[in-house]
Order: sequence, then C-alpha cells, then structure tokens
Amino acid sequence: MPLLKKYIFFPVVTVFAVTLFFGCESNFKEVQKINFSEFVPSGDADNVNLKYTDSGLIKAILVSPKMLDFSSIDFPFTEFPKGIDVTLYDNKAKKTFITSNYAVSYKMTGIIDLQGKVRIKSENGQMLETEQLYYDQKNEWFFTEKKFKFTDSKGASNGQGIDFSKDFKVINSQRIAGEIQTAE
Repeated sequence: MPLLKKYIFFPVVTVFAVTLFFGCESNFKEVQKINFSEFVPSGDADNVNLKYTDSGLIKAILVSPKMLDFSSIDFPFTEFPKGIDVTLYDNKAKKTFITSNYAVSYKMTGIIDLQGKVRIKSENGQMLETEQLYYDQKNEWFFTEKKFKFTDSKGASNGQGIDFSKDFKVINSQRIAGEIQTAE
C-alpha cells in the first residue's frame, strides 16, 4: 500500500508543478516597462527666433527651424536638429555670424556643439569652416580638433585643430598649411 501512495503522489505533484509553470502568464515585459522612461523632449518649438540680452544689450540672436528642449533630464540640453544661424555681438556691437547644420547646447557645462558645415564669419571678413566646432559660452572661446579652413584678407590656411576667441583676436592653430601674406 505505501508503494501505491508513492506512485500516485509523484504524478500529482508533477502535474501541479507543470500547470503552475505553464499556467501563469509571463508579465516580464510589463514589469520592464514600469522602470522604462521614454526619452522625449519636455519642449518642442518650430521656427525659433531667440534674442539673448545682458544688461539691456543684445548679445546674440539665434534662429532655427526646430528646437527640442531636454531640460527635465539629469544632464539637460537643448538640441537644434535642423541647424542654427547665430549672430553674436561684442561690447562694441561688432557681429560674428555662425551657421551649422546641427547643434546641441549643454546647460550644465555651457558648451555648444556645432556640427555639419560649420561656418563662422566676422564683420571684417575672417571666416572659419569645419565639420565640428565647440563653443565655450562662459569663456567665449571656440575650439575643434577637426580639419578646418581659415580665410581672411591675408590669405587662406588649412589645418587640423584650432581654438580662438569669438572675435578672432586670439587664434591658436595646429598642423597648419597655406599661404598667408605678411607685412614684410
């Protein structure tokens, strides 16, 4: 008799375990979605025309067809996926013009990453062209390690790696080649 109970007990436990294993629907994907937060902008604007002022003076005008604001995340930034046109003004109202196909402005660091056919032109004819350029807003300083072309009234030069002030008064370039006229 104890042998009969043993043989009946094992199949009942097995059937119960199999039913429990296959009978419960898996909610693993639903559980994963609970901790998932979708990466979407907190703000979205079309045809943007922003004017930055300081003490009543215009410091910059930014124009862009599209702006995405990601200010509600841990490392906030503003993205301009369709490019920007920026006009910077110095204290004497001299202008510097900047264009790029794409830009990202990081709020915590104050760095702007310009990408895709970046062009900077000053009022006196100096122009820099490159594929990527960073701008440090706090120090008003541009820099890149990418190839560039710099043109002014003295000639044109090409190189890889450059950093300069927003008014082109201080320029540090690396690996440079080109023809430049001197005062000699």
